[in-house]
Amino acid sequence: MTVRRDFKEPARSRPDLVIGREELFTAAREQVGHGGSVLLHGPAGIGKSTVLRALAADYAEAARTVLRCSATESESHLPFLALADLLGLVLDEVSGKLPAAQRTALESALTGRGESTLQRDGLALRLAVLSALRALAAEGPVLVVADDVQWLDPASAELLGFAARRLGDAPVTMLCAVRTEGQEYDRHLRISPPDTLAVRLGPLSRTQVSALLDHRGYTGLPRSTVRDIHRTSGGNPLFALELGRALAENPTPPRPGEPLPVPTSLRALVLSRLEMLSAEARHTLLVASAGARPTLSLLHAAGRENAEAETVRAAELGLLATEPEGPAVRFAHPLVSAALYAEAPAHQRRAAHAALSTAASDPIERARHLALATTGTDPEVAARLAGAAILARDRGAPSVAASLGLLAARHAPADSVPGPDERRLQAAEDAITAGEVDLARDIAREVLTRATVPAERVRAWMVVIESAGQALGEVDAVFPQALADAGDDPRLLALVHYQLAWRALVVEGDFAEGREEAAHAAGLAARAGDRRTELLALAFQAQAETLMGHPDAPATIKRALKEPQDPQVACHHNGAGSTRFRWLLMSDQLPEARSTVTALLREVRRRGMVESEVHFLRLLAETELRSGHCGRALDLARESLRLARDSGIGEVASAMLASLAEASGGSVEQALALAREAVEHAEEDGDQIYVSRALAALGYVQLVAGDAEGTVRSLRRVRELENGLGVTDPARGRWHGDLAEALVRVGELAEAQDVIDVTREQALRLERESVLAVLDRAEALVRAAGGDLDAAVGRLTSVQDRLGKLGYGLEEARAAFELARLRARRGPGPASYDEAARLFRRCRAMPWLRQVDAAVAAGAAPDRRPAPVPEPAALEGLASMERQVAALVMEGATNREIAGRLFISVKTVEATLTRVYRKLGIRSRVDIVRLAAGRHVT
Repeated sequence: MTVRRDFKEPARSRPDLVIGREELFTAAREQVGHGGSVLLHGPAGIGKSTVLRALAADYAEAARTVLRCSATESESHLPFLALADLLGLVLDEVSGKLPAAQRTALESALTGRGESTLQRDGLALRLAVLSALRALAAEGPVLVVADDVQWLDPASAELLGFAARRLGDAPVTMLCAVRTEGQEYDRHLRISPPDTLAVRLGPLSRTQVSALLDHRGYTGLPRSTVRDIHRTSGGNPLFALELGRALAENPTPPRPGEPLPVPTSLRALVLSRLEMLSAEARHTLLVASAGARPTLSLLHAAGRENAEAETVRAAELGLLATEPEGPAVRFAHPLVSAALYAEAPAHQRRAAHAALSTAASDPIERARHLALATTGTDPEVAARLAGAAILARDRGAPSVAASLGLLAARHAPADSVPGPDERRLQAAEDAITAGEVDLARDIAREVLTRATVPAERVRAWMVVIESAGQALGEVDAVFPQALADAGDDPRLLALVHYQLAWRALVVEGDFAEGREEAAHAAGLAARAGDRRTELLALAFQAQAETLMGHPDAPATIKRALKEPQDPQVACHHNGAGSTRFRWLLMSDQLPEARSTVTALLREVRRRGMVESEVHFLRLLAETELRSGHCGRALDLARESLRLARDSGIGEVASAMLASLAEASGGSVEQALALAREAVEHAEEDGDQIYVSRALAALGYVQLVAGDAEGTVRSLRRVRELENGLGVTDPARGRWHGDLAEALVRVGELAEAQDVIDVTREQALRLERESVLAVLDRAEALVRAAGGDLDAAVGRLTSVQDRLGKLGYGLEEARAAFELARLRARRGPGPASYDEAARLFRRCRAMPWLRQVDAAVAAGAAPDRRPAPVPEPAALEGLASMERQVAALVMEGATNREIAGRLFISVKTVEATLTRVYRKLGIRSRVDIVRLAAGRHVT
């Protein structure tokens, strides 16, 4: 008899497991795959049972017998119950294989007939369980799945542990899950074999919670709401899904600043314990839940005289954390605070906030509590909230400023100055700064439904446009409406034309038009006295001119940097500081570029400008990458990508830069995935600028991966796109040398030389020294492919020295690598890759270092090739690459050997041979050998 239970998950459950659990699940699967056992542990709702069932489903097909038990708290007092769940259905199969005493004891324990106990039949029962598992394992692998091990009855736990410790090499795998609040899982290992792997499941990140909610169908939630769900759930997937479900079922979503609706299923976890507290103690906890950072002194100031004793009792009931953290009052889980607050009647909440509005020491907190304690409009409350919003903005907390601004609008009378909608628009602009673009867009759309004042309408349209990010094509219809609302007001027109400049660049891919729109916007803003918009427009104009290689670029940058400056614009990612950085980077002034972007990053972090932080993290990563600090660049690029994905801002650009950093210092496989993601999303957005940049990144990654044909395809598209865009400065993307190198690898020497010649002319005009050095490196490869190895080696030696002096560490290492490879081809004797390896190691360029290792290994193999055969006259009409391939065929080299010696792909060898056959009028490799021997080919 074979017992098999079906543990396969419903179709939707498996992806839930993958979200945030990839590494843990992989480690557990490897353990099980090698015959080991696994103990999953973590708090309630963290996903242990889901992972357990998925692991069981994976292994169940390989197991002959699958046994399962799932204990519950209410049944944990019943002896042998878990053992009966595990072995009850196989008792008939194994009982005949047990000694009589063991069989009697086991049957008595499992069936309830007789009075078997551990005290009376302890040894017989222990041996019976061990013998039963061994008997099942003798017929094939056994899988034991035990969920909620903390509720196992003590007798079953003792018997299972005894057997597990003595199974030895028997093919029995145990998968167990146990609820733990900390790391106290050790005692539960006693029921598992000695080699069991303990895996703790921790909370999900905000991004992972967002992905989980999307997968379960709770889509379209604002990022601010997802942030609240993550904070309230503490990253617990079960709690997060329950909160998402409550939001989906709630016809009126909470307004910004309001608490999330906590479903009854989660409130029940808290309310039963609350009932054990006095009414006064419950009110004390309500005041604590309403406070941002509750402390005992704050509770005393709010009138809670017995706070110490009440919080001690709450900690005993598990409502508050028991670990002392000084004077702070910390809830055991954020959900406790949320459920307590949600359950309280509205008048009790207002009373708690009223007490805190005078007890809190921070003016921002006092204003917030005053607003939440007040009903209806009140100009004094609105004014205090507006002042608190200014203070929050100055402190670098624009998200808090946005929340306070919305509260101010709610309490502002309709006839107040500024009015409610003007306050809402300020809140929307603060939300943009904080990276909460969906909240900003929703506020602006709401204002547009009723606003009639042109200035308010244009301001709202600007928020809608900015919240679209790079997907400006999606808001194309907004521009005519904004122009119509602007009328002939130069200040409002300047705002619209500044955004039209971005539209020309992103949607149309037209640098010239974008430059003209920006210049027009700057002129309108200057006429209206709007220095902020003027500075932004000048910065845009300077950036466009820089990328176009326009001669006016330096003068425009000076105009954009001229005083007076707007502090907010000076550090903005589209401001003059960013433009100056780009100029420094393209002009090979790496130390100055680094210090500039580092200062900008520090300032935007101080101000809480999320989009600018994402941008400057990326620019600093790019600077470090060019300097050859690949490890540092990789850390910065990953940080930028995490922040971009968390905020939904700049994801394409950050994925693009992260792919370059991964290819240089991390995982080439990850680099390919990121580059393709960036290309796909840029094409979806219709952003021609980032389609070009993402393709350039993909081309570089493909080159590192050894896919020269892929590099050529990607970078040919980049060349075509940038020609259409009007980008003439080769320092912008720096892909030209990679394209030329890849063309050499595939045998397209003429095209490679053309890329080099055209780009060199532009680089000479703009004095781009590092670009010229990289082009010289590529031209050395062209000469080597043409047979002039001595000239190529001489040029590469010079290139390596120039790149080192300019501070381009990675490019210097690449030149040293090519130099070593050419020396290996040029003459007899072992080639030394020591210098290239040293330079790549200094850069922490691990993917490149692996290429060096491969080259060293290939050079260490014994050379059994026959002596070179002189080329027959018939080969004289072939191109250089074709002659080299044909000559190696004559030497007896295989296609793979030819590819290795010429540093090209096998596909390129095959394509080249096809051309050789066609040109020589022959059909096979054998015919080439006959030509070498001077024999007639039929």
